[in-house]
Amino acid sequence: MSAYYSSDIKTFISKSTDEILGILASNHHFTLDETQRDAWIHEIESIKSNLSQYLDGYIVFEYSIPRMGKRIDCVFLYRGVIYAIEFKVGKNEYSRYDINQVWDYALDLKYFHKESASCPIIPILVATKTHSQTPKFEKTEDLVYTPILCNDTSIHNVIENFNQINTHTNFDYIAWQHSSYQPTPTIIEAAQAMYNGHDVVDISRSDAGVKNLKETSNALNSIIDFSKKNKRKSICFLTGVPGAGKTLAGLNIANTRHKFAEDEHSVFLSGNDPLVNVLQEALARSECKKSTKNLHVLKKDAQRKAKAFIQNIRHFRDTYLKDLKAPAEKVIIFDEAQRAWTKEQASNFMRKKRDIPNFDMSEPEFIIRVLDRHEDWSVIICLIGGGQEINTGEAGLPEWFSALKKSFLHWDIYTSDKITDSEYGFNSTIEDTFKDINIKYISELHLRTSLRSFRSEKVSDFVKKILDNDIKSAKCIYTEFKNKYPIFLTRKLSDAKEWIKKQARASERYGILASSGAKRLKPDGIFTQLKIDPKNWFLNSKDNILSSYSLEDVATEFDIQGLEIDWSIVSWDADLRYTNSEWEYKNFRGSKWQNINKIEDKLFLKNAYRVLLTRARQGMAIYVPHGSDEDLTRKHEYYDGIFKFFSEILS
Repeated sequence: MSAYYSSDIKTFISKSTDEILGILASNHHFTLDETQRDAWIHEIESIKSNLSQYLDGYIVFEYSIPRMGKRIDCVFLYRGVIYAIEFKVGKNEYSRYDINQVWDYALDLKYFHKESASCPIIPILVATKTHSQTPKFEKTEDLVYTPILCNDTSIHNVIENFNQINTHTNFDYIAWQHSSYQPTPTIIEAAQAMYNGHDVVDISRSDAGVKNLKETSNALNSIIDFSKKNKRKSICFLTGVPGAGKTLAGLNIANTRHKFAEDEHSVFLSGNDPLVNVLQEALARSECKKSTKNLHVLKKDAQRKAKAFIQNIRHFRDTYLKDLKAPAEKVIIFDEAQRAWTKEQASNFMRKKRDIPNFDMSEPEFIIRVLDRHEDWSVIICLIGGGQEINTGEAGLPEWFSALKKSFLHWDIYTSDKITDSEYGFNSTIEDTFKDINIKYISELHLRTSLRSFRSEKVSDFVKKILDNDIKSAKCIYTEFKNKYPIFLTRKLSDAKEWIKKQARASERYGILASSGAKRLKPDGIFTQLKIDPKNWFLNSKDNILSSYSLEDVATEFDIQGLEIDWSIVSWDADLRYTNSEWEYKNFRGSKWQNINKIEDKLFLKNAYRVLLTRARQGMAIYVPHGSDEDLTRKHEYYDGIFKFFSEILS
């Protein structure tokens, strides 16, 4: 339901407060506590008092913002303008959090609500016990105004003042209310929304030309249902470009296949520690916010619940090293499955860290073997990202097929025909692995278009051309999206910080990124060897120095893979430098740079920068230092080629 109550102002005025309250309460679907009831009564009476003269307007109460898992208190539609009104009943001050909240609502409508895209949107924060202020209308390029602050006796002054400068024409208010909502949530927002009962359809885009996540989810659910009905064991490989929504689809399956009454358990697994820790903490914090006067949610209970939904693959693996029974889960979703360990890496770890000398399986083989313990059916869903291997010992996709071919020919294999693309092969010829195994191709198991950068879906292609040293193509792609997705190139870190702060509005998150090998950015205060706590970096607010907003702590590819922020500063060091029209791959050891010669190590570094360049949803600054010829590890020539390369593309 998009709103709890809506009507034209004339009808709204004619109804009693009790009638309107009754409609709000009947659509609430939760226990109505006294605080909420009193707030609604205050809002109803305030709107009646302030807006009774605007009889050709339209009022909407509790309008849903699924991406954020929240509702706007009121939306007033009048003469082509959208007023997003958030009440803080009883408050005598305007907190930064409250200002950002109503601003976020306005930005969400602008970005993701189709009928709002071309309209002026004015966020209004109403702190009921403050003094009245003269409204100042500060317009931005996208017609989202900076928040107006007022008390509940002066809302009409805001409307009246804006009417004097408004030149926009009216629109269909009913069409607005029923407009398509096409959000692109961050993975954190998506996890929270689905955890709170939203389906992937509620929080994903549905544009023509964008691979519909609903179709992918339906395909995966059909495979699960078939496997369950026919007592089959199945493995699915879901591929896609960076930011296409693979993790989103996986979380949706994990959420919807938690059917305890049918003895059907699911779990979302990942070997990405920062991703797991951030999502678990985000879900726990979200759960704690549900605390009421009558029901207090303890943090430890919220964390325990979150960990049942999202787990680290290492914990799952270690559990079933000791427990030889079939797992409780019939469906597991393995995120970034291309990063599973090779046999050599797994064996070394087991010998050194777990005191198991005879472990002779790769991680893919072990995972399949654990699910194979079920006597009837089970399903493994592997989420595969092309060009995402960034660490030694990561198996890539071929290891999964080798394990299937070696020991699990009785398993059904589902994937799309894109599985043979070179970016998934990790420098191997996958076709050779396909011999003698039965693969069923389903086109919906590949997500072709990046959704991370909702301002432009071409960023992933752009980054690929950059790292492939295809200047002409990169420049061509950039001209197509530069007005929607700004990229700021600079050689001064202070300018990058100033630019990014000006771009971000409300709670839009920004931060500094650098590769883990960027060891000579230290003189600029960018110290990649100082490990961050991803939970604080991604989740804490602007007033916390441990958050990304402080622009003090830097996140590397290992911290941010699988996650994203709105605006980034990508700090470029001499580990990946541009010399004689080619990329050169370097590793800093001791006190000097050394050549990287191994093909797989070059690929790891290339993928590290691919991760860094595809993390920002709305735009990025690229910072390339000047260097210093007085420091032989930071010569000008190490950086000048990089800057010239990007200057040519971005000019």
